[in-house]
Amino acid sequence: MQHVQLSPEISVPIIGLGTWKAHPDEMQTAIETAIAAGYRHFDTAFNYNTEESLGNALERLILQGKIKRSELFITTKLPVFGNRASDVERFLTMSLAKLKMDYVDLYLIHMPFAFACEADSMQPAKNDDGSMRLDMDSNPLDTWRAMEAEVRRGRAKTIGLSNFNINQIRKLYSEAKIKPTMLQVEIHAYHQQTELIQACRELNMAVTAYSPLGSPCAQSHFQEKYDHKRDIPELLTDPVVEEIAKSLDKTPGQVLLKHLIQRDVVVIPKSVNTKRIKQNIDILDFELSDDHLAKLDALDRGEKGRVFDFRFFKGVETHPEYPFANKTHIL
Repeated sequence: MQHVQLSPEISVPIIGLGTWKAHPDEMQTAIETAIAAGYRHFDTAFNYNTEESLGNALERLILQGKIKRSELFITTKLPVFGNRASDVERFLTMSLAKLKMDYVDLYLIHMPFAFACEADSMQPAKNDDGSMRLDMDSNPLDTWRAMEAEVRRGRAKTIGLSNFNINQIRKLYSEAKIKPTMLQVEIHAYHQQTELIQACRELNMAVTAYSPLGSPCAQSHFQEKYDHKRDIPELLTDPVVEEIAKSLDKTPGQVLLKHLIQRDVVVIPKSVNTKRIKQNIDILDFELSDDHLAKLDALDRGEKGRVFDFRFFKGVETHPEYPFANKTHIL
């Protein structure tokens, strides 16, 4: 497996298994399949509600002697409603308990903006209309200081950011005592984020692409959970992608993932389907030609290709740390 170096001591497998929207009943089989197929990198988050089922599945495999904790790379994330310095320790404690682990390999600030938190339930506080209550006073740098403390305590091997824009990254990086090693953002052929990737390279930060296949389930998720209607085109059936896949005797998904890892971008496609889990890691035996790469590069729609702008959270664009201010997109 190809790795991306985060520090002299820490590297991450370039292909991982995402777990967003994975049902707990599906996780045991999915994780067993993934481990057997060669996955050692698993991505979760407090918000996903998959930490516990991931932890249970991995604990079972460790006890069976099929894998060692030291062979795994586990990423989880501080929830948006815990995005304050005072909340970092307790939310990481809860995540570690669910994962049944003493440490995570990578801990990310999930969002630059923050919601208020109900102290009793440790769930997002809501307004009378049911929308999330924004915490306008949150400060990402203060949160980062608390993240640094968790590295010193050994509960996070390294730390990073998710969904931050270039200016937010540079500002935090300049003040950080322990520098972020990873940025996790939406990247796929319709939204390639070339400028952002280059900025991270200049800061010696690695980049992970979430939704590397264009997030086929996002449209139904936005509609069902938030009553937020979006017309999201199907990247996996794009004629250019299908043509390249056919010429290589590969699937469209394999072509899209290869497009990213040939740029040294880490990918974390989510699947609980046994066949697709195996297909998604079976991309190390071929290369995309310069012509293939040029055709895929030409699919980039810039901001118009963004799927996740988080405006399904009512009023989030008014938060001072909303990362996509003054940006519009039409898919």
